Amino acid sequence: MRMLTFFRFMRQILRKKPADLDWIQKQGLIAVKLAQIFALRPDLLGVEKCRQLQQLYQHAASIESENLHETIALKAPTGFTDAFEFIDDEPLAAASVGQVHRGRLKTGEEVVIKFIKQTNAVEFKKEVVRMRRWLRIFLIFAPKLRKVGNPMALINHVADYTLRELDLRNEIKGADELKEIQSSISKDFDMSLLRFPVYYPKLSNQDILVSEYIEGMSLEEGIEEKALSWDFLLQFFRIHGAYLFGIGTFHGDLHPGNCIVDKDGKFVFIDNGAICHAPQHVAHSLFTFFDHLSRQERREAFTALLAMTELPPKQKKLEKYYSTMTEIYQDFELKPVGEQSLTRIMMKTVRAAVEHAGANFGEEAFPIIRALMYLDGLVIRTHPDALLIQSMGPFLEEFKTKLNI
Repeated sequence: MRMLTFFRFMRQILRKKPADLDWIQKQGLIAVKLAQIFALRPDLLGVEKCRQLQQLYQHAASIESENLHETIALKAPTGFTDAFEFIDDEPLAAASVGQVHRGRLKTGEEVVIKFIKQTNAVEFKKEVVRMRRWLRIFLIFAPKLRKVGNPMALINHVADYTLRELDLRNEIKGADELKEIQSSISKDFDMSLLRFPVYYPKLSNQDILVSEYIEGMSLEEGIEEKALSWDFLLQFFRIHGAYLFGIGTFHGDLHPGNCIVDKDGKFVFIDNGAICHAPQHVAHSLFTFFDHLSRQERREAFTALLAMTELPPKQKKLEKYYSTMTEIYQDFELKPVGEQSLTRIMMKTVRAAVEHAGANFGEEAFPIIRALMYLDGLVIRTHPDALLIQSMGPFLEEFKTKLNI
């Protein structure tokens, strides 16, 4: 990305008018990833601008596929092709980072082969260096942005997050980490409805990953086919919520395409390369907030977020904070998700907490907010009449008693 292009990108992000999403997507992987992170910062951009940028989570531009056999010849472990009876030349899916093909091992197992697109991997690392350079220059002309938003930390977060995705060995490590948590709490907290794909480490490396082909439907397909009951979705929320709030270690990109319901009715988490770790005080503050909210204890809920402030707010600011939050959550418990999006409410909540109470969510909190955004979108598209937080109340109570929150 050239300097003038970077300045134009920042203008697209920071201006009040809607951003040109098609133009942003054409600027490459780092532009899309950074815009997605800005989409979680209503304290910087405002709620409506964030809502517009959040479209980048659902509507990625179509990405041209690459030749699988060229990648195998260059990057695969020794003896890779000898292990296969069949590899499909046509990609099952192609995204911004990787590409997936079906295959069959000579031992009979149906598998998928995922490989990192080399054009993206090489270019991304170069773009990170350039973008850091241009941002330092940009901040000379916009010093307020440095104080309010710490944009350099945003770029570092995007770089770290995406570089982990670009090393496919992290998918195996991530799944192992979540499985270990699942096993460690199994006596007290049942997660038997969750499983992870079988991986083949000897056929995998940084650039190529071989894993079990999961027969079933993704949650995204379930949405389209109207096949997801409310009780079934609540079980998904319970499992994901336990990782989010009870443990603070969770799948960082669990959108509806990254969870498959297998033929036995179990949830299978895929693309496990981006595992997030929320500091205990962040996860606990947000859990306490939602716990009180589910019991209609608004004042206590609003107070819970003050644990994320570095200094106690002055009385005048505190009064403004409580009055703003009371306005945001007026009739909250009476309105279903279809009438008041949890994402929109959370965007307003973050802005009020930052502006009026001096809360510091830090970069660690935004993966949790992104996860809540995915859950909110799932409910809006399947059961818009649901009262999400109230429905989650019994599970929040279970987290407290069985996960010792």
